[in-house]
Amino acid sequence: MSRMDARTILGRRLRLALVGGGGGALIGPVHRMAARLDDQIEIVAGVMSSDPVRSMVQAAALGIPRAYPDVATMIAAEGARSDGADAVSISTPNDTHVAFAGLALDAGLDVICDKPIANDFASAVALARKVRDRGLVLVLTHNYAGYPMVREARAAVQAGELGALRIVKVTYFQGSLATRVEDDPGSMPDRLKWRLDPARGGVSHVMGDIGTHAHQLLTFVTGEPVAAVAAQVGAAVPGRSADDTGAALIRMAGGAMGVLFVTKAANGAENALAIEVYGERGGLGWEQRDANTLRVMRHNRPVELRTRGLPTLHPAALRASRLPPGHPEAFIEGFANLYRDFAEMVAARRMGVLPDPLATEAPGIADGLAGLAFIDACLASTRNGGWVTISGAEA
Repeated sequence: MSRMDARTILGRRLRLALVGGGGGALIGPVHRMAARLDDQIEIVAGVMSSDPVRSMVQAAALGIPRAYPDVATMIAAEGARSDGADAVSISTPNDTHVAFAGLALDAGLDVICDKPIANDFASAVALARKVRDRGLVLVLTHNYAGYPMVREARAAVQAGELGALRIVKVTYFQGSLATRVEDDPGSMPDRLKWRLDPARGGVSHVMGDIGTHAHQLLTFVTGEPVAAVAAQVGAAVPGRSADDTGAALIRMAGGAMGVLFVTKAANGAENALAIEVYGERGGLGWEQRDANTLRVMRHNRPVELRTRGLPTLHPAALRASRLPPGHPEAFIEGFANLYRDFAEMVAARRMGVLPDPLATEAPGIADGLAGLAFIDACLASTRNGGWVTISGAEA
């Protein structure tokens, strides 16, 4: 654990209010577990459902001290308390992120929010201005940026271990839409129904749901924005109206060439996320199915396997590790690292001190803007059949 943490800075745990994550939510329970994992945060309030009665019942069932029927009521009530929430966590459908985050920011509350930050770039820009003007913290839960060996990969690139970057590849294959599940809406879980609805889940399902993860992983590890794309986005499964697959040739701002390929129609694929980066001096590779190992490759030399928890890793990876080598850490711990970074940044802001610089590497509003700009460029390229430059790729 970082020597500087939220409890040390504040003299207490950070108080968090939840928005979403009740009922049959997929990611909401992960947010709750991650927030509590390092004992830096206490959950004090919640709106667990868009249905007011269900919200109150579910919050009580989860043992959340203060239950509210809606977000506006919660934010007003918490603001009137001397022991009210310091920050808000949002794990609701995509189309609500901007509105709920805006309410929290207007009340002076810092925000940690599920991705994507918005369903359209213009809304994200307006929210970014609000974050900047109010001087508050907003963290976006691109949880793969919390994995220790992803942070080791980023640190290795920053340290110049690979030299100038030349080739990049990121893939994210899932099989959840390999069949036409939408043909039987009665058996579809609610979380899939809203995701496949363009009005709620965004204009391109696959790009908003997992394409933004692949894009953020790529830019996080390389430290560079994607400058241009030549893409094809659409449905691999015949007759489907929603996008389930996206492939893009990409050019990084530093000149490296590469490919990004994401799909939810790969029959049998189990959340197969992977990245490879190659430079003039060597390459590295990481896969979520072997999340605690980073492969470092050099010409005519054996592959070096770096494993999570070793004292020889870069400080960024060590900060993100909790257990000695050989004890696996993965998905929930990755989320928890972002919550710990968020708590430290919020505590530091409130007390007028500087957080550990490594905490500030957690994904934020700039990542959200870049992800949406990337989606827009991929869709534009799909329409015109050529390369599209990403305006403001450095944002």
